[in-house]
Amino acid sequence: MNINLNVRITLDPKIMAGKPVIRGTRIPVDMIVRMIAQGMAESEIIAEYPQLIHEDIKAALIYAAEVVSDEEVFPIAATA
Repeated sequence: MNINLNVRITLDPKIMAGKPVIRGTRIPVDMIVRMIAQGMAESEIIAEYPQLIHEDIKAALIYAAEVVSDEEVFPIAATA
């Protein structure tokens, strides 16, 4: 499935202080990712937020992955 993030995700300084949200909602991408990380099933998320569809949840995960993949990592020495 090919998801166009520009259709699903928007950033607007007037909405949620510019956090990325699902277009047409005030549902932040990070909230969706957190719900999935806490073990919520996609069906549970959609039941709680019926304005979301499968493609919105996939777009949130893809967006999060792309943000993290562009992050620069500077290794530090581990201490015991």
